[in-house]
Amino acid sequence: MIRFSLTRLVTIAMILAIPFAAFGEPVAKARGGGSTIDWQLSTTGHDRIELRVVSPSGDLITREFKAGQNPSLRLQDLGSDLEDGTYQYELRIYQKVSPAVAKSLENARAANDDAAAKKIMRDAGLTATGQSGAFTILRGSIVDTDAIEPGASAAGAVESITDGTPAPRTPAARAPGKVAVNDQVIADDLIVQGSTCVGLDCVNGESFGFDTIRLKENSTRIKFEDTSVGSFPSNDWQLTANDSASGGANKFSIEDITGAKVPVTVTAGAATNSIFVDSTGRVGFRTSTPVLDLHVSTSNTPAIRLEQTNAGGFTAQTWDVAGNEANFFVRDVTGGSRLPFRIRPGAPTSSIDINASGSVGIGTASPEAKLHVFGTSTTDTFIGIGEDPGGESGTLSALNIGHAGNSFGRAAGFFNVRPDSNATAPNPSLRFATGNTTRLLIDNEGFIGLGDTASSGGNPTSPIQYTNGAVTARLTAAGVWQDNSSRIAKEHIVDLSAESAMQALHDLTPVTYNYKVLPADPKVGFIAEDVPDLVATPERDGLSALDIVAVVTKVVQEQQKTIEQLNERIAQLEKEKNQ
Repeated sequence: MIRFSLTRLVTIAMILAIPFAAFGEPVAKARGGGSTIDWQLSTTGHDRIELRVVSPSGDLITREFKAGQNPSLRLQDLGSDLEDGTYQYELRIYQKVSPAVAKSLENARAANDDAAAKKIMRDAGLTATGQSGAFTILRGSIVDTDAIEPGASAAGAVESITDGTPAPRTPAARAPGKVAVNDQVIADDLIVQGSTCVGLDCVNGESFGFDTIRLKENSTRIKFEDTSVGSFPSNDWQLTANDSASGGANKFSIEDITGAKVPVTVTAGAATNSIFVDSTGRVGFRTSTPVLDLHVSTSNTPAIRLEQTNAGGFTAQTWDVAGNEANFFVRDVTGGSRLPFRIRPGAPTSSIDINASGSVGIGTASPEAKLHVFGTSTTDTFIGIGEDPGGESGTLSALNIGHAGNSFGRAAGFFNVRPDSNATAPNPSLRFATGNTTRLLIDNEGFIGLGDTASSGGNPTSPIQYTNGAVTARLTAAGVWQDNSSRIAKEHIVDLSAESAMQALHDLTPVTYNYKVLPADPKVGFIAEDVPDLVATPERDGLSALDIVAVVTKVVQEQQKTIEQLNERIAQLEKEKNQ
């Protein structure tokens, strides 16, 4: 036996409140049968209408109609695998939104001002409107929506909020040729020590079983009609079992009669424990043993859909939050069902941890910086940026920040911090690598190694050291730059001719100047574009001091020879004069 307390009934009503709880009077009348059903609109001034139909197995079919078109559905719209059963539908009426209102809403959203957004929507009259209902397909054909239930007529019908179809209510005792039975008024309490049957189809000798109250006829309703006046609550409510329209839904609803809304509906066939509230107030969906405040249980990917329509003027967007044995994920349904956020089973505690100040820890619950990445092993690559490790190449990311083990091995590039515990000297050290080769190394003394000095893992012996093969250029601790000038690094060595040196020196034009970025720092030197070819660089945007020193040296050597020859000549003349 299932018992519902009023508190639980209200709780369920709150849980089941759907986006269309704001729907008012029916906006369309369903007509048709056979191969087609359409909805004759009673509303105007909208921008478009969306028809959403869910099949008995849960498949969603969506169609859109422009303003002025009546929504319609053909059997072929439902696909080739047509099912018999009840199809639920929703008509979503989207109102026109002016560019000015849309811009105002966009600004309010950007400013995170929900109050302003609500006011804009209210002032523009942007509210969700539409209609929900059902139709039935039997033996491959849509059941006629205007059919009248056998044995009843439309006289004395009441209206169903769901779709406005008249519900046959003429009692047999009031049918033509029958004597009407007078109403009975009891001006006192009525106590029935037994069961009660109410409805046109109750019979003498009714077998009640365990039923205390039974409603028995073709359209059963319990209406709560409050006659309060003044400031007292007076809303009318109704419990409705099944649609009265032909081909309608088998369902149980709580209807807000005064507000013309249907906030709660349970359709026939809903699984046992579709909604279960335990004694502590915990709510289970498809489970009678909820272990948390809200517990969703299903055999394949329990999920929650968050759907924002553009009926309120905002851009439509749908998100899914779900989980299964493969991952917990957020799905961007509108953006092509991409999965921008995923967590795999087995992820360790504090894989991502955001503390109270907004600092993010990855692998740590106590981040000490805005982003703190912590690895439990010296072989961890803490951050990888670039190519997907699962890509065709099978390599790691193009840029790794962290420690990659004893060698740089498989990755194309690294920003790598080598810890003290690593056996490869120098350590600790900071290394930059591209193409699996270290290009720059900073050791624990602050010395910088470039080229082979870095790639070989060697320890630079100068503040800055560049090695290419067996030759090295360096900046000494005294701040003196020593160029690589070893014979083993050179070829085609030929003496510089005196004539070439004389001509180059003659063509050099010393100037004074200052660099544009340092106007207060005057210099003396040469202009790269103006120097003779002998000392020019291929790009003609720089100069080598040694090139010019070599020219000057050759010229001075030649001049020194001339001076020595002149001195010898003078000495000879002096000697001849004194004889």
